[in-house]
Amino acid sequence: MFRSIFNTFGNCAKIPELKSRILFTFGVMAVCRLIAWIRIPGLNGTALHSYFATHSQNGGGALGLLNTFNGGALERCGIGTLGIMPYISATIIIQLLTAVWPKLSKLAREEGGRSKIIQYGRYLTVLLCLGQGLFFAIGWEHPEKLFPGIQTSLVFDDYNIWWYRIQTVLIMTTGTMLLMWLGEQITERGIGNGISLVITIGILARLPQAATGFRDMFFPAGGGENHANFGIFIVMILLLISVVAGVIAVTQAQRKIPVQYAQRAVGRKMYAGGTSFMPLKVNYAGVMPIIFAQSILMFPQPIFLQLEKLVSQPFLKDMFRNIAMALNPGSFTYLAFYSLMILFFSYFWVATQFNEIQIADDLKKNGGYIPGVRPGQGTSDYLHKAMSRITLAGAVFLTVIATIPIILSRQMNIPQPVAQFFGGTSVLIAVGVLLDTMRQIESHLMMRHYDGFLKKGRLRGRF
Repeated sequence: MFRSIFNTFGNCAKIPELKSRILFTFGVMAVCRLIAWIRIPGLNGTALHSYFATHSQNGGGALGLLNTFNGGALERCGIGTLGIMPYISATIIIQLLTAVWPKLSKLAREEGGRSKIIQYGRYLTVLLCLGQGLFFAIGWEHPEKLFPGIQTSLVFDDYNIWWYRIQTVLIMTTGTMLLMWLGEQITERGIGNGISLVITIGILARLPQAATGFRDMFFPAGGGENHANFGIFIVMILLLISVVAGVIAVTQAQRKIPVQYAQRAVGRKMYAGGTSFMPLKVNYAGVMPIIFAQSILMFPQPIFLQLEKLVSQPFLKDMFRNIAMALNPGSFTYLAFYSLMILFFSYFWVATQFNEIQIADDLKKNGGYIPGVRPGQGTSDYLHKAMSRITLAGAVFLTVIATIPIILSRQMNIPQPVAQFFGGTSVLIAVGVLLDTMRQIESHLMMRHYDGFLKKGRLRGRF
């Protein structure tokens, strides 16, 4: 197997175009890592870095998730603190509006409409960056509100406060727009999906820290006490292999709906019929349900803790305190709500993005039909029923993968930087993006009659 992999990389070096694309991609990703390391002027990033080092066990909530996606730029007060997430958020908002707003939906179907929608997404990205940049600029002035335990401002005393705010907002906005541009350059001139690779390189940048934490659990540095036995080590290795294998399998799993095309005449040309298939992905929603669930569940506990401080009646104080404790990440109630929300948002995303009515109409216009199913409304109902069934399987899979890191971290006291690589958004994004990049490399190799990561035309492990 390893010999085949080395031969594949050797074949990549034999193709000048593919070699240049791969080197260009690595060069741009190095620039992305540099953006995460360069500190914003006027900020003391050392104190924040120490805070994340001592509070890594609880993961840091939404800020910890952002810190993971941007490769540690947040804890260093880097110019890439916002990362590429504002662009991702803007894209998601535009996609949802396109599904529910008739004007945008009509524009998306027009010639050149997609480019206008992408442009709207960039404008929205700038607005989100300005708002989030101001939030962090003020938050670093009063870090005790965002990072409990840091009592002094992270801004140097000799800085004019308004100049600091304007400068910080502009620098972070520019950093995000630069990352977005670099991602587009990778897509155009490199290999793989650029925006996804920018996120993935940030996630993988945390891998050395996770590996060090995992090693220290069993072989402490300096000869310290070993808190885990060899049996747990074997179980965790098997769990890691199972999670990665499961993510690969479900990410590529699809149900193939057979489609038959009748012979038809267009003008003076006669088009022959044929048989094809329509792939319906099992995990159609990808990682979005997990992100939505995490984003919503990070608010209730702080709200109830604040309500406890505001009320004076003992009954209400106890009630709000108990609710806040029940919603503590890792508790049974939290996991129950988390699981239900992932299930809900899996169906919500499919309902807004998978338009079975339009698919059925397009099939009918092109002379296609599903054998045994009436065209039109019958095809729409059939696709809706089939998609609902496979979405349930994908949602259950997402729920299991998303809860594994929480259980490991909260119930088994495994450090959060280690636990996050046993499931959740980190593994889903990294594995999905790497698989997509491998497919693109394979296509270049197969076009020039080289063997790639393929075995008889199918990626190993592919359904």
